[in-house]
Amino acid sequence: MRALLVVNPAATTTSARTRDVLIHALASEMKLEAVTTEYRGHARDLGRRAADSDDIDLVVALGGDGTVNEVVNGLLHRGPDVDGVPKLAVVPGGSTNVFARALGLPNDAVEATGAILDALEHRSERTVGLGLAAGTPGTEDESVPERWFTFCAGLGFDAGVVGRVEQKREHGKRSTHALYVRQVVRQFLDEAHRRHGTITLDVPGQDPVTDLALSIICNTAPWTYLGNRPVYASPKASFDTALDVLGLKRLSTAAVARYGTQLLTSSPDRGPRGKHAVSLHDLTDFTLHSKVPLPFQMDGDHLGLRTSVTFTGVRRALRVIV
Repeated sequence: MRALLVVNPAATTTSARTRDVLIHALASEMKLEAVTTEYRGHARDLGRRAADSDDIDLVVALGGDGTVNEVVNGLLHRGPDVDGVPKLAVVPGGSTNVFARALGLPNDAVEATGAILDALEHRSERTVGLGLAAGTPGTEDESVPERWFTFCAGLGFDAGVVGRVEQKREHGKRSTHALYVRQVVRQFLDEAHRRHGTITLDVPGQDPVTDLALSIICNTAPWTYLGNRPVYASPKASFDTALDVLGLKRLSTAAVARYGTQLLTSSPDRGPRGKHAVSLHDLTDFTLHSKVPLPFQMDGDHLGLRTSVTFTGVRRALRVIV
């Protein structure tokens, strides 16, 4: 087997020595080319190169969810082709590693490498579904190119939190769960549309859902992790189905306290619920429109402001080693 290892040197939970150990472990079992990313988007370019190659069987992403997202978008730059593009393996190196953990991999990079080598020996893999988001035709965002996501996207409140965290990290702050909690509070205090939402969810063949103040799109469960605690926004979401949506129509102090508590105590059987909560399961196609530009994120990467995004849930999009 010939493999390409994409290494993010800025991965927050792996040292240079650890990465060297992982590279030697992988290289002992396969013909391995290791490339260290040098700029934002480099992992995507490497994934594209692998997809266009005739002799790369596997791409291993060593980094956080952002690195994985870039690699996936490179691999699928011509669209999903389960048998035509290299398989993907993920070694978690970020602060949260939602995609890797949702696949059942250990959150430790060394242990995950061992699990991947075992999976390769036993030819263990699965085909996962992914989400695709693009600018909506006929809107001011129609020229926004399509982009794949592996575990979640969000328009509105949660994307604003992601943007605030990124700003803090650019100024030297470490990505910790305490940092995220502080930014949630600050986003809430500054949220201009928390009582009267501006988002409309349009699903073909269904009545529009209007006045949403928050919208979270899940491709799997859990939605994220706080330390070792999984958080379930859409407990039914799965790599084997299309997309799930959680929408909240109100973000008043009382509503945030209620739904925040429900998220912190969520489980695979029970997520947020109530008269201001909207939960939809296994959606293949839908669009989110907003009356005002709102922050947008995919896989924890802030992508700026959007007024309209069209989503597609694509089953059986990519083969993953697990």
